[in-house]
Amino acid sequence: MSEEFGPNFITLTDEDGNDIELEYVDALEYNGTTYMAFFPVIEEGEEDKEDEEEYGLVILKSEMENGEEMLVTIMDEEELGTVYEKFMEQILDDEEQ
Repeated sequence: MSEEFGPNFITLTDEDGNDIELEYVDALEYNGTTYMAFFPVIEEGEEDKEDEEEYGLVILKSEMENGEEMLVTIMDEEELGTVYEKFMEQILDDEEQ
């Protein structure tokens, strides 16, 4: 985890070797799996891209691989939709408190 931006930011490297900066939002446990939600970091000069789909909430799944925790993309659309709804419920509950 990169501490360059602070403790709530991480840098991930995609399969093409590109670094992606993400801001941690929240985590939840669902069906025995940990999911984490992030927002992409918007660099200076890229503010006009905020409304693009790729700048929305990013949900990744935590999986153990060779004894190491990996964050992976959720490929199943139904799983992603269910987890997204769980995050929205959790975020709304947090705001009401």
